[in-house]
This record gives sequence, structure tokens and C-alpha cells, in this order.
Amino acid sequence: MPNSDIARRLFAWAQYPLPHHALSRLVGLATRSRRSWVRGPLIRWFVRRYGVDLGEAAEPDPAAYADFQAFFTRALRPGARPVCGQEDGIACPADGTLSQLGTLEGGRLVQAKGRTFGAAALLGGSEERAAPFRDGAFATVYLAPRDYHRVHMPVAGTLREMVHVPGRAFSVNPATTAHVPGLFARNERVAAIFDTAAGPMAVVLVGAMLVATIDTRWAGTVTPPAGRRVQRWAYPEGGSTAVVLGRGEEMGRFNLGSTAIVLFARERAAWDAGLTPGQPVRMGQCLGRLDGRG
Repeated sequence: MPNSDIARRLFAWAQYPLPHHALSRLVGLATRSRRSWVRGPLIRWFVRRYGVDLGEAAEPDPAAYADFQAFFTRALRPGARPVCGQEDGIACPADGTLSQLGTLEGGRLVQAKGRTFGAAALLGGSEERAAPFRDGAFATVYLAPRDYHRVHMPVAGTLREMVHVPGRAFSVNPATTAHVPGLFARNERVAAIFDTAAGPMAVVLVGAMLVATIDTRWAGTVTPPAGRRVQRWAYPEGGSTAVVLGRGEEMGRFNLGSTAIVLFARERAAWDAGLTPGQPVRMGQCLGRLDGRG
């Protein structure tokens, strides 16, 4: 990643004219190739380049994966990520870096120092969908290439709605986050709205450069899109088709690095005082506590 501020700006600006989705589709073809001369060298290079710890993977042998995508979305061995033991604890949804966290200022989240963006834009342009999160709590986790790339439930919940929002595919690393306005509300994303014991919760999976797919447990592959319009799916509160997930259960995954954003309603969640932007986090660790009153 570029070191100086000028280099970071140039890195961000250089992404504007790139054919984001065409590049992602090309990478997607390579990551799904099962040819040994593609799969093997690519996985070995990636492990060396990014220092991937396969010792915590359910399958530690890089040669055992059918293709690069299977390796990249690898499962962890049982017990590798203990889930927050507090009854009212909020579990971190993913491995990565805590990019930002805090309270929404009205309907706006902090993207980076000096930059904010709107919750309504993030959630597909609907003020009604964003209204419950006004003045609420948010946390943003950036997943680097070396990280475990499955996203898990911060708290138990029942899926109410899923929204797919088409968009660009800028990189979401710190250099780009600092210099592309409204980045997370510009990139392609999938927002899942859950009902929880403490009110509504949104988990937003934000795509990025070279992210060929975003998958969810209940719908499979949601991206790339068939069209360029916002799509919405509603889910029942109960019955055999309801989607009910416990805290720590997998809810989605990325093919290549990206970002997960969690939103809670006002006065329904409090982050631990010791958390600061820029610190590494792991899936399952306690980020804060819920307030189920109100």
C-alpha cells in the first residue's frame, strides 16, 4: 500500500477510470480455474505474499483445495475463533482491522478522518430503511487479503430483508478509504437487515476491486448482478422458510478482500471503551454489549 499521502491520493485517483467489474470478472475466472498449473502456483504465491496462516484452517494443506476460491473462502478449524461469551455481547463479524466505530451523527457514518457518508445511501437509497439506525451505533471491519473471509453474525437475529445495491468496485484499503468520497455507498454491496432482541441490526457486505462474488447463507451468490437496479427481497418472521441465525453463525462470505459494516439502532449497542480505529480484530471477539430495553 502507498506510504506517502501523495502516493495514496494517486493510488485512489488512478482507480476511477478502471473497468472495475470487467477486472473482477477476469479475476473470478482465474480463481475458479481447477487447472493444476493455475491453481497450485496461485495459492502458493498468495500464502507466501500475504503470510496466510494455514495452521488455523480446517484444511491446512494448500494442495487439497479444488481451486483458489475454495482456498480463499476456507473454513477455520473448530475452536479457532471462540465466540464472545457475554450473554449480551456483540461478536466481531469478521477477521480484519477495525476501520471505524462509534455513533452515527444523525444518519451519517464516519468513513475516515474528515469523511462521512449517509446510512440511507449505504442501505440502497431508502430513508425509511435507514431511519431506525439514525443516531445509532456502527462498526466497520476491513478484511485484508490474508484474513479469513467469512462473515458471521454479531448477535442472533431473524432476517427481515436483503438488499443488493449495484455500484463500483473501488479498493477498500485505507489509502482508498481516505481519499474516495462516499466509498462504501458507491461500491456494490449487499445489506441484510435482521430483527434482534435489541431491535434492528444491519450487516452490510461491501464489495471491492477484484471481488468477484458476495455470497450469503440463504441466497447463495448475490453478485455480480444481472442488472443495475437496486433489488430487494423480503423474508418471513416465522415458519419453515424463515432465516434465523445465532450469534457467531456464518452469514456470508467474500471472494477476495472487502469490508463488513454493522449498524444498530439508537441506544441499543455500546462499544467497548478500549476499541480504537486501526486495531486488528478477530471474528467472535467481543466488541461491545447490547441494550435490549426500549
